[in-house]
Amino acid sequence: MRLNRYTLLFICLLIFHTVTLIWVIGDYSISAKEAEIFFNQEYTPLSLLTHFTTNIFGINDYALRIPFILFYMGSAILLYLLTNRYFRSDRDRFICIVIFMLLPGVNSAALLVNESIIVIFGTLLYLYLYKLRKKENYILLFLFVFIDNSFAILFLSLFFFSLYKKDNVLLIISLILFGVSMSLYGFQVDGKPKGYFLDTCAIYATIFSPVLFIYFFYSMYRVGIKWERNLLWYIAITALGLSLLFSLRQKVAINDFAPFVVIAIPIMVKLFIHSLRVRLKEFRTIHYIMLRITLGVLILSFLLFIFNKSFYLFLNNPSSHAINKHYVVKELAEELKKLNIQGVTTPNNKLALRLRFYGIDADNSMVLSEEKVGLNPKEINVFYKDRLIKKYYLLETQ
Repeated sequence: MRLNRYTLLFICLLIFHTVTLIWVIGDYSISAKEAEIFFNQEYTPLSLLTHFTTNIFGINDYALRIPFILFYMGSAILLYLLTNRYFRSDRDRFICIVIFMLLPGVNSAALLVNESIIVIFGTLLYLYLYKLRKKENYILLFLFVFIDNSFAILFLSLFFFSLYKKDNVLLIISLILFGVSMSLYGFQVDGKPKGYFLDTCAIYATIFSPVLFIYFFYSMYRVGIKWERNLLWYIAITALGLSLLFSLRQKVAINDFAPFVVIAIPIMVKLFIHSLRVRLKEFRTIHYIMLRITLGVLILSFLLFIFNKSFYLFLNNPSSHAINKHYVVKELAEELKKLNIQGVTTPNNKLALRLRFYGIDADNSMVLSEEKVGLNPKEINVFYKDRLIKKYYLLETQ
């Protein structure tokens, strides 16, 4: 990696971004889904990873989330290395990595307990090794089978790529790995047929930002009919195509597909810059407007992601906040500990599991509820900067 001005800017941006994500951890509480992974999903990659770090650093939010931030850092570095000589200038390369780092979906994956950022890292690692060696790393592909079911999409992408390159060895191995992955995990295709195409597009628009997703969709089409279709394109188009195809009959697990779509940002950026530069300066206005709007929306989305908790100060009903699933519980546990309460029972099993992470175990002598129960229950109020955001009721049964 050449140490020029844009490389230094990338390093500074990555450090700033990482420090910001670590700072945000302090606001987050474990969600019900994350608590389910931590306590009830033994021997899964996510469970093993989170238990490894919490065994070393203690059970806390930082030990829970730092591994995913590290995978995010590795992904950003790999993408920066992967795009070396892909663009005509280092400035273009820097714009590409900035867009990737600001994507709402990537920021969420970097902070939450989920497989997406691991899949992004693994796929970028495979692509980078492929770029260095000019051949497939079959050992890495074999390991991917046991990491996550969504790598089946990578295997299918490699199958299509092998058809294009007429590589019989890759064709056979990718087909075998795809079959093994399907036999181990499969994809959920049951349920009553119902169209979720627009819902899937809306989720992608949230992951990318609306303007960026529309142009990304166009880029996949444009490159497919006009430019050389490289491995990165095959991975992205396979994931995007399958997710949209499946959504015509059922609701898809977008986390299985999105990691393979977001890594194709370089294709979109390269097409955009090419389209900009083939035009005379007086005809570039619309491109500059699109670029400013896209970067502005991404920066705004990042700020909303970082300061989301501050919305409690402006909501009429803070308890209805859409992301309460990532807040409140840590503060609730602190309030209970102030009262020397180390255990409660609650009809909300998900809440009980989340409280367990913060040291509040099961105890039948205390009943915690979001509804008023019994005679004269004690109120437990959760505040954010002197604003009441949630109220619970505690009743002693013994």
